[in-house]
Amino acid sequence: MNNGKVDVLLGLQWGDEGKGKVVDVLTPQYDVVARFQGGPNAGHTLEFEGQKYVLRSIPSGIFQGGKVNIIGNGVVLAPDLFMDEAKALEASGHELRSRLHISKKAHLIMPTHRVLDAAYEAQKGKNKVGTTGKGIGPTYTDKVSRNGLRVGDILENFPEKYAAAKARHEAILKSLDFDYDIAEVEKKWLEGVEYLRQFPIVDSEHEINAFLKSGKSVLCEGAQGTMLDVDFGSYPFVTSSNTICAGACTGLGIGPNKIGDVYGIMKAYCTRVGAGPFPTELFDETGKRIRDLGHEYGAVTGRERRCGWIDLVALRYSIMVNGVTQLIMMKSDVLDGFDTIKACVAYKQNGQEIDYFPYNIEEGIEPVYRELPGWKTDMTQFTSEEQFPTQFKDYIAFLEEQLETPIKIISIGPDRAQTIVRK
Repeated sequence: MNNGKVDVLLGLQWGDEGKGKVVDVLTPQYDVVARFQGGPNAGHTLEFEGQKYVLRSIPSGIFQGGKVNIIGNGVVLAPDLFMDEAKALEASGHELRSRLHISKKAHLIMPTHRVLDAAYEAQKGKNKVGTTGKGIGPTYTDKVSRNGLRVGDILENFPEKYAAAKARHEAILKSLDFDYDIAEVEKKWLEGVEYLRQFPIVDSEHEINAFLKSGKSVLCEGAQGTMLDVDFGSYPFVTSSNTICAGACTGLGIGPNKIGDVYGIMKAYCTRVGAGPFPTELFDETGKRIRDLGHEYGAVTGRERRCGWIDLVALRYSIMVNGVTQLIMMKSDVLDGFDTIKACVAYKQNGQEIDYFPYNIEEGIEPVYRELPGWKTDMTQFTSEEQFPTQFKDYIAFLEEQLETPIKIISIGPDRAQTIVRK
């Protein structure tokens, strides 16, 4: 029996690391690409052949012909937003209907979930988490409290199931005294449900394991980043799902013994969207310069990303909880013009220096930096690692030593072609 392999690709920081581009680059090596968690709050941006695409729910392997793409059971899906995304891709010439499979067990984001999202955030006042308002949290809440509506439910007695779930939400919203009008959204949402029926709706756990049994290879694509994991991230400023490698097992129905390589993606610096602690955040001109050079604005929301130097304490933690085997560094080119590059190698907390990621990083954390000389070279046209300037090679060597993990792929620009695979 020739068992196939499963590799996992995920973000190691607070999301926005550039996962979409890397999935697209790696897809030719795989037969199947599967998303295992998250929802349309994730925006994976890909650029090639003069076109720019932002994927929210559809796996980033969709652009490579002949590959099966699966939306797994761990994903939460908004039918109306999915319809918009899929129609835009089809209009640009990408055939989806036969190649995109959707798990029956994926949960549906209802219009009232979005209203609940807004109502709960409004209640929190200054303690807002800074959600994208897409209804992700309330959908996962319903899933865990066993009240969820799933993709498989659209195949049988759907109107009754939908009405019951909606009535429950309306009772909650009434108790919160929150005004809303979902008439227009609901109309489009129900259109989206009809549109969903045109795709293969499958028992994805059986399908993926059958692929593996027949010797096919699967790439699991994560959304957000490790530091937003509901268990291991900077709680409560986290997403509502497990963004770490273990989430690939529960979000797709794959046994842990099937996982091979774990690709951890990081930026050459660090960013964060929304509220929550961020030890290396820069509030000065350097932070603004990184934001402008890196075009650090949310692919889905357009929100400014908070920017800072690379945090090696948080990265070591992420590598540990994910079992990362290979690192992929994105946006190295953003730092091309800096005289000095800083890297956080430890934290100072209550006057003590620590080199591990603590339970609470909200207060009293001060980064301890190591300074390295910048490479002051435009690397965006480079085609091999031999062209890298000495200072950049030193930066890579320093990171590999600190993180005890090899950096295998380096991105030097947004285009598919601006990717260097190291020997």
